Amino acid sequence: MEHLRELRSRLFKSALAILVGFIIGYAVHKQVIHFLTDPYCSLPLAHRSGKSCDLITYQVTSYFVVGLKVALYVGLVLACPVWFYQLWAFIAPGLHSNERRWGFGFVAVAVPLFVGGVLLAYLVVSRGLAFLLPGMDDQTKAMLDVSAYLDFLIKLMVVFGLALEFPLILALLNAAGVLSAKRLLGWWRIAIFLMFVISAFVTPTPDPFGMSALAIPMVALYFGAVAFAFVNDRRKARKAAAEYGAVDDDEASELGYSAEPVDDLEPVGAPEPIEDDEAPRSRRRSNFDDTI
Repeated sequence: MEHLRELRSRLFKSALAILVGFIIGYAVHKQVIHFLTDPYCSLPLAHRSGKSCDLITYQVTSYFVVGLKVALYVGLVLACPVWFYQLWAFIAPGLHSNERRWGFGFVAVAVPLFVGGVLLAYLVVSRGLAFLLPGMDDQTKAMLDVSAYLDFLIKLMVVFGLALEFPLILALLNAAGVLSAKRLLGWWRIAIFLMFVISAFVTPTPDPFGMSALAIPMVALYFGAVAFAFVNDRRKARKAAAEYGAVDDDEASELGYSAEPVDDLEPVGAPEPIEDDEAPRSRRRSNFDDTI
């Protein structure tokens, strides 16, 4: 119950911080929507009729709901230091000191990687829309629904951000002793192939540019994780050599005592028998025999 009460308290604080961020996000949601729709509005086909860039909505409440979604995403981003600290404060008491150190390192690397993936998705969409949408000479007009467009863009940003976290997870598995550097290096052909296949599925355009824009950073980060694994394995090997010396894996280590007899030790004699004064000796012997 104590842990449940602590969890409830930390969830309440996180929700309060997200609510404050949501209020701030709703105050600037129009500017955020303008930023997210800029890849489409920068295309010539968006100004085909000579007017400003227009996105349509099919329902009365669609634009209001879009504003709430954008405000919620902004609130989650603004409140991430608070809710992540609450999560960390709930988990950290059950971790060792070295595990806490790896946790801080994970956060310090994971956040820039995720942000980099989000910005990369934004650039890929800016290039991919010109390929996906009809051109200026086509008779088909592009009339995008603002809700569907923003859902597509935000989901793609999340996918790109999470994809760049994959090499970091491999580095953490090596730090935990699950994967070795030699095994990671032995999988490099399969890893590169899978990264390009996954990039081909998640990128919106069938051209090789969007796929390569995601796959090449993933491959570079993968080999960065392999380099980290080699450094970490060598550090563990040096630490083990300093602690156990030159003892092989199948060789017993020294226990720190000598097999030679020592003269100044007193010999241990037979213990004194325990007598029960209230029972006769024959009965005690009989009970002992029954026990045997």
